[in-house]
Amino acid sequence: MRSTGTVLSLALVLLTACTTAATAPTPTTMPSPAAVPLAPGDEAAFAQQRERMVIETIERRGVTDEDVLRAMRAVPRHLFVPEDERNWAYGDFPLPIGYGQTISQPYIVALMTELLELKEGDKVLEIGTGSGYQAAILAEIPGVEVYTIEIVSPLAKRARQQLESLGYTNVHCQEGDGYYGWPEHGPFDAIIVTAAPDHMPQPLAEQLAQGGRMVIPIGPPGGYQTLWKFVKQPDGELQAFNMGGVAFVPLTGEGMKESEEHGFPLP
Repeated sequence: MRSTGTVLSLALVLLTACTTAATAPTPTTMPSPAAVPLAPGDEAAFAQQRERMVIETIERRGVTDEDVLRAMRAVPRHLFVPEDERNWAYGDFPLPIGYGQTISQPYIVALMTELLELKEGDKVLEIGTGSGYQAAILAEIPGVEVYTIEIVSPLAKRARQQLESLGYTNVHCQEGDGYYGWPEHGPFDAIIVTAAPDHMPQPLAEQLAQGGRMVIPIGPPGGYQTLWKFVKQPDGELQAFNMGGVAFVPLTGEGMKESEEHGFPLP
């Protein structure tokens, strides 16, 4: 793969493990995030917290896409976290969602969504559904169809139920190993990967449409990675943009094990 080098580098804080790993860890008991009804007046309070979150931790840090900002204002993040974490739902940090996994911090969700440059009619693939929050943000972008894959079975089922209960009919969920993507519905105009492989997964590169954008952290497990944006060129090569340093949970699973020596190299 030929890389055209870095054209943009953001001064990102190192982001703690904020997404779902692509392997099933030891299960733990966790109630459904929406299992307990909110008290009267809570929704108004959460709406105020959400607005403050957008202004103070997203807009002020440089996210300007109006569709992304509207989506961050619209999606009730508190419904994608367990009840005992709801008071912290609009802080700019990841939160546990059970099974050793977390929901991403709002800023990184907004940043990665903006980098996808989504437009009406786009079909986007998400690797690592987790709580379903990132999928909901993607689904709020007008005219976008979302396909999302999660390997942890209870999380996959819970996210599907939550997204359906909130009326996201343009989100399609699947349980499985995201390394292989979802070829039946490809090619995709955009792909977002929310766990870090140590190389570009070849199936995902192949399922990216010409002109398509992929946002993915790449680097060694257990360490810091680089957040990359790739744009697929007419000749099939991937133009690479270095977006700065991050720290994500590793992408694992059978796909990673089988292709340690067969993925695309780092830019």
